[in-house]
Amino acid sequence: MSRRPRPSRRSSTDADSEENLLATKLRLALGQLAYLPRTVTLVWGAARPWTVAWSVLLLAQGGLPVVSVALTRALVDSLVSAMQSPRDVSNVRTTLLLAGAAAAVVLAGQVLRSLTDWVRTAQSEHVQDYILDMIHQKAAAVDFGFYESATYYDSMYRAQNEARYRPITLLENLGALVQNGITLLAMGAMLLTFGPWVPIALVISAAPALVAVIRDSLRQHRWTRRSTATERRARYYDRLLTRLDAAAELRVFDLGSHFRALYQSLRSRLRREHLRLAKERSLESLAAGVIGLLITSAVMGWTVWRAAQGIFSLGDLALLYQALNQGQGLTRTLLENAGRIYRNSLFLGDLFAFLELESHVLSPSEPKPMPDSPQEGIRFESVAFRYPGSRREVLQDFDLSLPAGQITAIVGSNGAGKSTLVKLLCRLYDPQAGRISVDGRDLRELDLAELRRGITVLFQEPTRYFGTVADSIALGDLTLHGSDRIESAARAAAADEVVARLPKGYDTLLGKWLANGTELSLGQWQRLALARAFYRQAPIILLDEPTSAMDSWSEADWLSRLRELAAGRTTMLITHRFTTAMYADIIHVMDQGQIVESGTHEELVVLGGLYARSWRQQMSGARLTDE
Repeated sequence: MSRRPRPSRRSSTDADSEENLLATKLRLALGQLAYLPRTVTLVWGAARPWTVAWSVLLLAQGGLPVVSVALTRALVDSLVSAMQSPRDVSNVRTTLLLAGAAAAVVLAGQVLRSLTDWVRTAQSEHVQDYILDMIHQKAAAVDFGFYESATYYDSMYRAQNEARYRPITLLENLGALVQNGITLLAMGAMLLTFGPWVPIALVISAAPALVAVIRDSLRQHRWTRRSTATERRARYYDRLLTRLDAAAELRVFDLGSHFRALYQSLRSRLRREHLRLAKERSLESLAAGVIGLLITSAVMGWTVWRAAQGIFSLGDLALLYQALNQGQGLTRTLLENAGRIYRNSLFLGDLFAFLELESHVLSPSEPKPMPDSPQEGIRFESVAFRYPGSRREVLQDFDLSLPAGQITAIVGSNGAGKSTLVKLLCRLYDPQAGRISVDGRDLRELDLAELRRGITVLFQEPTRYFGTVADSIALGDLTLHGSDRIESAARAAAADEVVARLPKGYDTLLGKWLANGTELSLGQWQRLALARAFYRQAPIILLDEPTSAMDSWSEADWLSRLRELAAGRTTMLITHRFTTAMYADIIHVMDQGQIVESGTHEELVVLGGLYARSWRQQMSGARLTDE
């Protein structure tokens, strides 16, 4: 005889695991709601008078539906009395007064809604600008290393695209919660006169909506976090297809259809996932609505039956119908608002997480003064450095001296670590080991802003600022003013010839991004960047490939003036052109993160090492080009 299979029993371990999981979810949910007071504080700081006006309007709107329902019952009962005693003038007068009062309530509701919409728009504009300013401030202050992390870009993307409007949305949900709560409590008090189970049934009918909203909130948040990288990649393809930077190559190499296909593929995947979420939300919302309708229908059936027995008057029936109808909608809205508050709190976690990013390249609590002009020079002592997230040592046990008041050239192949020296001197990064000093003072002992004010720099890929030529040059030092300084800096960088050919000279608007702008060549942009660097009269000059985009004539003209421009200042000149390096007082050759040769141009050529071999190759290539 066969045995019946015994029902499986859940082990105590499984039960404990489920309880722990539930506790974890509850703890996370409560943790998300902790952002609520921070959000209210944020909105209060951004738009205080508008928030006060908005709160007053919400309270006023919360009481109007209750007044409207009460007036409805009084009006119906008065109308019945007037119909029963048509010659009683007082009944007619009372009915007219009640009808006028009901109309006034409706009008007041319209006025309050219009005022609330206006106030909410003003409040929203202030809050969005306030939050964007906070995001911009944080983005400008975080360590430079964050910009080399995809995680950082994901975080900033969510902060910019989701969280910047979530605070005002959350506040609106909170306001609706308060407003509907006031109305619902008053409605509940009125419904209690028909029996305590009526308001209970009202709450139960709307409970499925709360479950549906919370489930949808969790799904939506998980999907947003999961799809951030995909959305960012889609935006990247969109930029490629619509910006000037890639427009020429897209046409020459016929890449438009390729990137359009990649973009459409990503958008198709995002669209399918979004529609799946919308489908699940709609089905759950429909189920919640059907359950609420069945409960409401049962209550209304009971009400009609009692009215047929003469227990309720027509006014009572009208009041109960309106109160139940509005109350059921209010309860559902109230619970949905609670769910939306939770949903927006999830997204606000992304905003506050971004704003709480901690920088590590900071000024010391008691900084030492930055030398007005280096007397001894700059030293790298046993420096080891690797970029964040990389295991490759760019510099290891690295030593280098930059004598004060002299021009030091650093030459070497691509990837040797030359540009890294500029970033370390600007304290965009700190080394993992060793020290970098100015006149014996470790850079980490100096005030960060004061250190950077003492340095002027031309990066390998200078920024193209879209404004007037004068504005672009003046960005080198916003504390200085005067057209003479701007023109002097332009002459120092050999950019005055470029400006002379522009339609409005120094007032010419640059870049095609803005209307009536003029586009420059790569070499012309570089000359403006050089002018911007020379506009700042700093004692330390760092030039990373300053002649890379210049033609040989422009390079020769500019180099002939380099010593005059750098006189008395400590200059580091990074270049792959030996014709540029020749103008330096001393040349260091870098290879695989180390200084392998040092000396003047003549000394290095005689030495016959790496520099000499590269020099002969460059000169041979130059002769072949001339021939």
